[in-house]
Amino acid sequence: MNAQPLYIGGEWVEPAGGHYDVVNPADESVVGLAPEASRGQVEEAARAAAEAFEGWSRTKPEERAAILDRAADIMQREFEPWTALAQAETGAPTGIARGMQVGVGVARFRRYARGALEPVEKGLPPQVTEAGPMGRASILGALEVRQPVGVVTCITSYNNPWANPAGKVAPALAMGNTVVVKPAPQDPLSVFRMADALHEAGVPAGVVNVVGGRSVEVGEAAVDSPHVDMVSFTGSTAVGQRIAEVCGRTMKRQLMELGGKGAAIVFGDADLDAAVMGIGTTFSFYSGQICTAPTRVIAHRSVYDRLIEKLTGYLAFMKVGDPAAVGTVVGPVISAAHRDRVESYVELGKKEGARVAYGGERPVVGEGGKGFYVAPTLLVDCTNDMRVVREEIFGPVVVVVPFDGDEDEAVRLANDSDFGLLSYVWSGDSARAFRVARRLRAGGVGVNTIGRNMEAPFGGFKRSGVGRDVGSYALHAYSEIQSIVWTG
Repeated sequence: MNAQPLYIGGEWVEPAGGHYDVVNPADESVVGLAPEASRGQVEEAARAAAEAFEGWSRTKPEERAAILDRAADIMQREFEPWTALAQAETGAPTGIARGMQVGVGVARFRRYARGALEPVEKGLPPQVTEAGPMGRASILGALEVRQPVGVVTCITSYNNPWANPAGKVAPALAMGNTVVVKPAPQDPLSVFRMADALHEAGVPAGVVNVVGGRSVEVGEAAVDSPHVDMVSFTGSTAVGQRIAEVCGRTMKRQLMELGGKGAAIVFGDADLDAAVMGIGTTFSFYSGQICTAPTRVIAHRSVYDRLIEKLTGYLAFMKVGDPAAVGTVVGPVISAAHRDRVESYVELGKKEGARVAYGGERPVVGEGGKGFYVAPTLLVDCTNDMRVVREEIFGPVVVVVPFDGDEDEAVRLANDSDFGLLSYVWSGDSARAFRVARRLRAGGVGVNTIGRNMEAPFGGFKRSGVGRDVGSYALHAYSEIQSIVWTG
C-alpha cells in the first residue's frame, strides 16, 4: 500500500510524523496511508508559498487560466480512479460520488479559469475638489483595483474532499494568491490527487502546497504562521471560533463557512410532496453530513400530521447500505466516533420529549456488521428549546417543530437559532414565500426548492460563518480592494 507524501515547494516530501491509516467508513478497511506533517514542515510550506507569491501574483491572467484548465483536463482524465478513491474515503453512495466529487472539482477549476480573466480594475466617477489655498480646483480620478491577498491557508471539510477544496484553491489561484492546503484528516488522499493534477498542469513550485495530519498542531501551524495572510476554513463553528481568535491577533483575513441548522418552513398551502423531496435530501445526501441541509422543519399544524406521514413513507424506501451497491441511497457517516455522536443526539432527543417517528436504531449492513451506519431518523413533536433542535447534529436526523399561528410565528421560530446558513420556505403563495424569505436571518433562502445557483453568493449569518464565496464572490473573497487616486 502506497504511503502518501506531503507536497511542499513543488516537491513530494516524506512526512516527519510518519503515516496513519485512512479508513473506509463503509467496511472499515484501510484505503491508504496519509501523511502526518510536523509543525516545521507546515511552516516550510507556508514559507514556500510566501516566496512564490510575488512571481505568481504577477503572472499573466491568461497563464493562470491555462494552468487551471489543464488541471481540470487531468482531473477529467483520471475521473474514474479518483472518484473511486473519494467514494472509499467518504462512504458516499455511487450517485453522489460521481456527481459531487471529481466532477465538481473539474467544474470549479473550469469556472475559475474563466474567473482569472475577469476584470480586476474599475474606474470610479471623478470628483471635482474645491479651490484650495492656492486658488485652484482640481479633478481627482479614481481606480478600484482588486489585488491578491497573499498566502492563503485552505482548511477543508471531510464531507466533500473535491468540491470543498476546489472551491477554495481554484479561485484563490485565479486571483494570484498562493496556497497551503490542510485537508480533513479523515479523507485527505483525494486532496493530494488534486495536487497531482496541479503539479502535472505546471503550477510553479511553491504556489500550491498540501500538508496533512491528525494532530491539532498541524492545523494550528497552518493558521498562525507569520507567512499566512488569510485563512479559508470550512468546518464546525467551534473550530471556526478558535481560528478566528488566532487570526485576530495578527489581523489575518478570514473566510469561514461554519455550521448550519437549516430551518425549513412548511406553510399550510405548501406542495407537501415537493417539501418532502427537499427535506428528504437531508437523510440521503452524504448521510446528512452537509451544513446546508434543511434539518429543522417548522410545519404549520394544518399539514403537520400529513407531512410526517409523507416523510415516514419517503424514509421507508431509502435503502441504507454499502455505498457501492446498486440501489443504496444512504451510506455510512465518516467515522465510528461520529456515528456515536449522532446516535447520542437521537437518545438525547427522546429524553427531551421528542418522539421517534422513524428510525432510531443502528442498521446492520452486510454479514460482518462492519461500517459506520446510522439509521435515517425523524424526530417529531419537538420544541425550539430542545438541544436536538438548537444544535447541529450533522447526520441523517431531521427534527420537526409544529406551529399554529401566522407567518410571524414561523419567522420567529426559524430565526431563534445561533445558526443562519441556508433556510427554506415552502408555500403555494409566492408573495408570502418571498416576504418570509427576506425576513429570515440566513445567508441564503430556498423558496420551494433546495437547489442552489452556483453564481449566487454563499455564506452564513450569525455563527454560520464570515464572508461570501461562490461565483465571482469567491474571487472577491480572495482579494483585497486597493484604490488609486490621481489629479488631472
